[in-house]
Amino acid sequence: MTKPRVVIVGAGFAGYHAAKTLSRIARDRAEIVVLNSTDYFLYLPLLPEVAAGVVEPKRIAVPLTGTLKGVRVVVGEADHVDLQNRWVGFTQAEGEKNRLAYDRLVLAVGSVNKLLPIPGVTEYAHGFRGLPEAVYLHDHIVRQLELAEQAEDPAEQQARSTFVVVGAGYTGTEVAAHGQLFTDALHAQRPRLTVRPRWMLLDVASRVLPELDKRMSDTSHKVLNRRGVDVRMGTSVAEATCDGVKLTDGEYVPTCTLVWCVGVRPDPFVNELGLRTDRGRLVTDEFLNVPGYPEVYACGDAAAVPDLVNPGKVCGMTAQHAQRQGKRAAYNIAASYGFGRRKPYKHHDLGWVVDLGGKDAAANPLHVNLGGLPAKAVTRAYHLMAMPGNRTRVSADWALDAALTRSAVQLGLVPANAVPLESTTPEVATRSR
Repeated sequence: MTKPRVVIVGAGFAGYHAAKTLSRIARDRAEIVVLNSTDYFLYLPLLPEVAAGVVEPKRIAVPLTGTLKGVRVVVGEADHVDLQNRWVGFTQAEGEKNRLAYDRLVLAVGSVNKLLPIPGVTEYAHGFRGLPEAVYLHDHIVRQLELAEQAEDPAEQQARSTFVVVGAGYTGTEVAAHGQLFTDALHAQRPRLTVRPRWMLLDVASRVLPELDKRMSDTSHKVLNRRGVDVRMGTSVAEATCDGVKLTDGEYVPTCTLVWCVGVRPDPFVNELGLRTDRGRLVTDEFLNVPGYPEVYACGDAAAVPDLVNPGKVCGMTAQHAQRQGKRAAYNIAASYGFGRRKPYKHHDLGWVVDLGGKDAAANPLHVNLGGLPAKAVTRAYHLMAMPGNRTRVSADWALDAALTRSAVQLGLVPANAVPLESTTPEVATRSR
């Protein structure tokens, strides 16, 4: 008899762990296919360290082939799902159209940059959702300081040395914290650069990390203040131009760098499926099934999964939920074939970690609040446990960064036009812890 085929669309936290779990429990009784736009799983929490030159880019790109044993990997962009005839259409890297039939389907397409109707933002800002954007930002920072060092006009030197980050959630806070350390190190190597690089962190919220415990927020804010990051709460960008940004309080800040870290929204691909959605996320039941289609499952950022811990709400768009939903979807798929019993998804958060660069971090494992070196140890241990591969290489990069002077060059591998803020390319990974 032909093996049943399970197609998993997306290889972020949800899709990757769904495939890995299912491959282990299926034991060759099913054909498992992962359809993803890249041939790697991206460990998004370490992107700020890539931008700051702490970790090499390839370290956080875990190859799908080899780490997902017994899983067939297909590289392509999903562009259509025929729910009646059970197949997924996709476009391969060189433009060829193809399709995959399925017996069970897991939709884990993730999220993309959240956009706001602010003049100039899509033209002059860059997001921070993928590896190309992190590599671009690293090169861009180095380039701006090199140009600032060569500039004879003090105003130009100041503008090129000013870096504005919008959004004080996980990503924005970590980018600003790592960025200030990175540019301070570069500044020390450039005696002709007479101004200290300045980082600004903006958010309309009343505090940094507004979604976390206030004690973690306070710890992070103190670190940012100590490093000289200009934190502006209750403030955002009203307009972006080619040579600066106008803030909502009326101030104009000359800058050549605007990093957009406002948040994420479900992949727009979800809206094309003709299924019921909740704020752009696929509605599922507590078993991760899409109502009306028992063979279709959804998990991760693209799924509005009922939060059984908080009745009446849906699970947040975090990696903790995505990873565990992917595993639960795998077990429930196996149960649909008679192996085990399906169970509802339920998860109590285990705490959060925020890496602030250097010797600083904020963490609350099992809701015990930590700062400084203890938090740093917990944060790095968490990342090493959560990464499905490349742990030794990441650890080596951390050790080298602690022991050696950080050097930086701009390779120019990713041009600005290759990483627009608004893109039609789906993202398949989740950001939060």
